Amino acid sequence: MNNVTSAGIDFTSLGLDPVALSVPLGFTTFELRWYSLAYLAGIFLGYFYMLRLIRQPGAPMARRHADDLVFYASLGVILGGRLGYVLFYRLGFYLENPLEIIKLWDGGMSFHGGVIGTSLAIIYLSWKEKLNWLRIHDYVSCVVPIGLFTGRLANFVNGELWGAPTTVPWAVRFPEVIAGVVTLGPPRHPSQLYEAALEGIVLFAILAFMFWRTRARYQPGLLTGAFLFFYGIFRFGVEFIREPDNHLRAFAEATGLHMGQWLCVPMILGGLYLIATAASRRRRVESFAGQESVA
Repeated sequence: MNNVTSAGIDFTSLGLDPVALSVPLGFTTFELRWYSLAYLAGIFLGYFYMLRLIRQPGAPMARRHADDLVFYASLGVILGGRLGYVLFYRLGFYLENPLEIIKLWDGGMSFHGGVIGTSLAIIYLSWKEKLNWLRIHDYVSCVVPIGLFTGRLANFVNGELWGAPTTVPWAVRFPEVIAGVVTLGPPRHPSQLYEAALEGIVLFAILAFMFWRTRARYQPGLLTGAFLFFYGIFRFGVEFIREPDNHLRAFAEATGLHMGQWLCVPMILGGLYLIATAASRRRRVESFAGQESVA
């Protein structure tokens, strides 16, 4: 509490460092960043939760499929997330500096691009193994909030994607480049933590309740629709108190909404469609792994 003042919390006083581990290697230094660890944590924790989900009656895939899914989905989220960021957020910059695209360690990932990449990976695996692609999406949707939570925490540790100036007592003063000098900016909403709570904890709880306490997993598309709808609503709302990227500030002023909000609109509409039509897709679900069938 000593760091909480009317001027906000000094981010530098929290002792957070984007680099988790630094090892000198002769003429260079190996750095392991929390941003990378967040992705790894999300993938591995999500994998173990997925194994628990597919042990329940009516699972759409076996353990071997889940093992393959980790590989394909990881490629999808990394490649899709990076290419999505390039296309949706900084296309002009990367066209002029194409080598910067491979510098994943510097950050710059689009969740919406990651969704597209992961979805394509699921569709490919489903086609290859003759699985129900929509039901696999349902199970993956229950897992994704874990990665969203760890990723947003990493955004906070990196001191990036902060919120708008505010006077709330938990406001944080992040290091910013002002007039070419790195200094503490004004007190801002820690929007990364808001998103970690909403997109991570709350969304996980909603989908877990639907999976474990209702029969939602027997209505193909219902869990996927819920994920798309609630994520879209949460992200759309938080963007109102989140600062747009500097290179997209003019876009936000011209359109009245941030890029992230525009990208959430099709998610919300698509989610509503899947929710509304899920009951019509309900049928006798045969378990792939030989567990009991569920009508």
